[in-house]
Amino acid sequence: MKFQEAKFEFSCVDPNAFPKHGFKEIVFSGRSNVGKSSLINKLFNKKTLARTSSKPGKTTSINFYKLKEPVYFVDLPGYGYAKMSYAQKEKISRLVECYFQSGRKFDLVVQVIDARHPPTKDDLRMLEFISKRSLPFIIVFSKKDKLKKSDYVERLKNIEREFLPFKSTHQILFSSLKGDGVLAVKKAISNFL
Repeated sequence: MKFQEAKFEFSCVDPNAFPKHGFKEIVFSGRSNVGKSSLINKLFNKKTLARTSSKPGKTTSINFYKLKEPVYFVDLPGYGYAKMSYAQKEKISRLVECYFQSGRKFDLVVQVIDARHPPTKDDLRMLEFISKRSLPFIIVFSKKDKLKKSDYVERLKNIEREFLPFKSTHQILFSSLKGDGVLAVKKAISNFL
């Protein structure tokens, strides 16, 4: 798979506007401001392919990125942003739910979780949702570069314990700053495709 061949295709805020194409889809899920867009940019070595923001809650649409091959990379809106209104959270939740119920071909879900912290309830809920639907997935632990060296080994032990129910999946530590884990993520995605 050629990861340099990608372009932004469109954003969806309405389930009726989901593309009807039959292509493979790699889905990126995670809490708000966890680094999904940074991961997508790093995979394709394009700084501005996916829009990033230092403020959480900015992405409220489902964004589709088209590869030269018949594959879409799909960036879901982030969940768990406390300052977002209840109505906005409900709207996003319905959008994502409709997306997963749309009968599409989900080849892989890339669940992105902040390496520095234990998983949130929303993270675990999402992993359980993915597992119950028998969707193939990997877990990418973002912001590895922000882990203090003194905390690194301890955090790895905790990750092992916290994600024990999801042990059978690939678990990759990733840094958008240093590029750690990029090749491992690319390889995992290519294997699932």
